[in-house]
Amino acid sequence: MIKIAIVIGSTRPRRRTAVAARWVADVAARHPAVTSGEVAFEVVDLVEYGLSILDEPLAALFGDYHHPHTNRWAETIASFDGFVFVTPEYNHSAPAALKNAIDFLFAEWNNKAAGFVSHGVHGGVRAVEHLRQIMTELQVANVRTQVALSAFTDFEITDPAEPGTIAPGLHQEPTLNELLDEVIAWSRALQPLRQEKAVGA
Repeated sequence: MIKIAIVIGSTRPRRRTAVAARWVADVAARHPAVTSGEVAFEVVDLVEYGLSILDEPLAALFGDYHHPHTNRWAETIASFDGFVFVTPEYNHSAPAALKNAIDFLFAEWNNKAAGFVSHGVHGGVRAVEHLRQIMTELQVANVRTQVALSAFTDFEITDPAEPGTIAPGLHQEPTLNELLDEVIAWSRALQPLRQEKAVGA
């Protein structure tokens, strides 16, 4: 079975990102590959891992992790075949917490696939442009389709201090399903490379 993580890419209290991730999980649960038992999606919340600012003494490339939080995070990421990153845009980029979590690991990301669901005043597109470059360096294939949720048209927000509720435009769910199709296909296609690497390890 192909396993794909839906990564909540913000640790901020009252995160709108968590609202968006729940919507992604709800749509994913109805995907034909899920209902047929071929694929499983699971929400992964950075908050639950308590990662400090990168505190490993060696670069992640060496795979020699010294801290329990790193090993727990590594085991989680290693267990997935692909990822859907749900991210806000902070100051024209991805959140520091997400970049930090990515930088803790290396081999655990390799030869997998990723798609992006972003949100923000400008749909979060600039955060994703940076994440695409990072994923490429980690040997993660990023799919073309992206869901960009606007703070103005895809959420109902009555209080800016609260996350509000998601109200995606009619085009967003079909776009998300296209993204999921691509992540599933690429996760499958890269499986031989992951297996080859596991045998050679």
